[in-house]
Amino acid sequence: MAKTIGNPLSWLFQHAETTSHHISASVEQMGSEEARAMPQVRRLEMSDLKYALKAGVDDFAACRSDAMFLVLFYPLIGLVMVVMGFSMNLLPLLVPMIMGFALIGPLAAVGLYEMSSRREAGFEPKWMDAFDVIRSPSFGAILMLGVYLAALFFVWLVCANSVFAWTLGPEPPVSLSAFVSDTFTTTAGWIMIIVGSGLGAVFALAALAISVVSFPLLLDRHVGLPIAVITSVKVLRASPVVTLAWGALIGTSLVVAAIPFLLGLVVVVPIFGHATWHLYRRAVE
Repeated sequence: MAKTIGNPLSWLFQHAETTSHHISASVEQMGSEEARAMPQVRRLEMSDLKYALKAGVDDFAACRSDAMFLVLFYPLIGLVMVVMGFSMNLLPLLVPMIMGFALIGPLAAVGLYEMSSRREAGFEPKWMDAFDVIRSPSFGAILMLGVYLAALFFVWLVCANSVFAWTLGPEPPVSLSAFVSDTFTTTAGWIMIIVGSGLGAVFALAALAISVVSFPLLLDRHVGLPIAVITSVKVLRASPVVTLAWGALIGTSLVVAAIPFLLGLVVVVPIFGHATWHLYRRAVE
């Protein structure tokens, strides 16, 4: 029988009452350390990245997560583009917003981790299963970590806007073509690129350190937020080259995927979301 894609709104309404109970329980225990044993981490190799990406592509093909992102993600993209179109004040933030998606990407991909987990366990996942994250005992901790990443994202936008004001600003660009020309043909524009890229790398490293495996770990095991974050940092320390290569690969892929009117993000984000689950399984014992 052919697969059909269900209506996420009807699914959410059907499960609203039970979900509210799970949210209350998860908030109560979001810092719980009942599972005191610190997870052990393995040393990653470059071959692990290749394995994770291949597994991510397989999950992407099986789970139809592209459809999920078309329904949930693209209305948000459209709203952003409309706002950008009516306000030149926000134009200098377009690239920082795209790059900054790498900061909040781990949170946006939580549902994908759930789908990959189910498929790994031998079940046939549906894209509506992504919403079961809300009923996870660790949802409170996931939410708090997501709030931190969102705050990091907004601080990054403030810093990026300050760099623009210091170099090409403070007046907003008169047009897109003028902004692009000033960026690549003036000394101030290149200073903005260099300083902004360096600053962005600092924010990206901070986000990578605390979230490279923390969200999948919170979904997979009954651990508190502190242990999840510490474990994520330990993965970075144990395999710095591989972990940084993973972060660089994600960042580069997001930029390339955003070029064709952000269309590539519908494919790239789900693939890396699924792949992150498999990288976590390789990194944490």
